[in-house]
Amino acid sequence: MKRVFTVAIVVTVLATSNVFAAAVVPKEDLKGSKDSPLSGRYQGSLIISYQYDKFDEFTAPLSMLEKVKDTRRRDNHNNHVYEPKHKQTVEGEHWRLVYLMPENVSPLEVVRNYQSEIKGKGGKVLYECGDKGCGGDPSRSIGGGGGSMSLAMYLEPEEKLNDHNNTIGYKAQTSSIGTQRYTVGVLASTGAYVSVLAYAISAGPHTREASLRGRTIAVVDIIQPKQREQKMVTINAEEMAGRISTAGSIALYGIYFDFNKSDVKPESGQTLEQIARLMKGKPGMKLLVVGHTDNAGGFSSNMDLSQRRAVAVVNALASRYGADKKRLTPVGVSFACPIASNKSEEGRAKNRRVELVEN
Repeated sequence: MKRVFTVAIVVTVLATSNVFAAAVVPKEDLKGSKDSPLSGRYQGSLIISYQYDKFDEFTAPLSMLEKVKDTRRRDNHNNHVYEPKHKQTVEGEHWRLVYLMPENVSPLEVVRNYQSEIKGKGGKVLYECGDKGCGGDPSRSIGGGGGSMSLAMYLEPEEKLNDHNNTIGYKAQTSSIGTQRYTVGVLASTGAYVSVLAYAISAGPHTREASLRGRTIAVVDIIQPKQREQKMVTINAEEMAGRISTAGSIALYGIYFDFNKSDVKPESGQTLEQIARLMKGKPGMKLLVVGHTDNAGGFSSNMDLSQRRAVAVVNALASRYGADKKRLTPVGVSFACPIASNKSEEGRAKNRRVELVEN
């Protein structure tokens, strides 16, 4: 009697779990989501995750991902870092849409349809790949740690997802996958880039993603290039001195770098000039020049980048504005000290900064 009762409980639990999993498959688009006006969708597909940023940065691979030479490099989840030799970084308006395809639609069919749309609008397909040919771990989507990065992880780190972990959008983006296909192209009329990663879910029958097993997911990033609005006001030397006197530090946003580079851009001149004035007016002041990044990429790579940027600022102050280099100490802290959430572009922009800290 006891054995029968135990078996009955197990069967009931499994049945309940499968019913619950099946129930999460949506019948309509995610509330508040909508297609990008620049590109259509595969007929019959549903939006299960949606994100829109007025100004964002996106890097599309134009060649297969390859393991970086420095094998010690890891991403935020302790995965070996993979990067393409050729890539295109675009800044501008960004739509990120994740679609659940109708049943029996393959990743290849999805990608071919998007390629047809790109070409039909006079655009050009820049790159495509499939399965192992994409590089990295072809069995992983965004989720997972302690292994090798996947193409999905390169396109969007897991920490940038804005979906709750119980939603179908989150499950679809973090599940194990089977076959995958990828393409990226540019539209002739608008210059917008369209990136499409399509893959089939390979979740087991009793996992939380069981209801998606065998279904194709399409992760579509659309980026309309545009110039960043220049809204930052240069803080003068007197304001810097006052803030440092009361708070011990000041965050500066008028020092600019290109993506993943440490060369100080020319438009940083006004802010650098005011820092030099500050030091001239305060001959006894010593400063830490602290470089901060957002969390796009691994912690160690951002540590190196933030340190190089801090050194570049110190060198620019000394060589171009006559600042005493002995009174400046460059420090890089990666994304260890955020002042806003890294889940939105607005927050990431606040975290990308140079701080002056009285030493």
